[in-house]
Amino acid sequence: MFLKINGRLHYLWRAVDQDGDVLDILVQSRRNQKAAKKFFRKLLKGLRYVPRVLITDKLKSYHAAKQELMPGVEHRQDKGQNNRAENSHQPTRLRERVMRRFKSGGQVQRFLSAFGIITSHFRVGRHLYRASGYREVMKLRFTVWKEAICVEAIVN
Repeated sequence: MFLKINGRLHYLWRAVDQDGDVLDILVQSRRNQKAAKKFFRKLLKGLRYVPRVLITDKLKSYHAAKQELMPGVEHRQDKGQNNRAENSHQPTRLRERVMRRFKSGGQVQRFLSAFGIITSHFRVGRHLYRASGYREVMKLRFTVWKEAICVEAIVN
């Protein structure tokens, strides 16, 4: 995904798991092998495990960086297989419009690092549940959220 910040193009690198949850986000001004390696290192450090399959678009830098950092991982670059990652850009575009564009690369990185994870926590695949099951899942997720932000401590 491309972001225009102060007239310069920046690239949004995003890792998404098989359920569509955002794993990691990185904003960079370049889209080359060095940038791909930096993103993979950051992703692997946060994951603490090596993925079985890596699905990307057809940028050659991904393949070169993957060969160096994750040689045993299967790499797929077929058309349409990375749609899950491409669709995860939609909430980012909506927020960008509401915020009237991003002002700096640092602001984008800080905002999206939190926003991507929080958004995927509350965007449950509604089509996967009946209404009662969906309500239960959302109730559980809001309970977890309240514990995470310590609502009880603030109210008391």
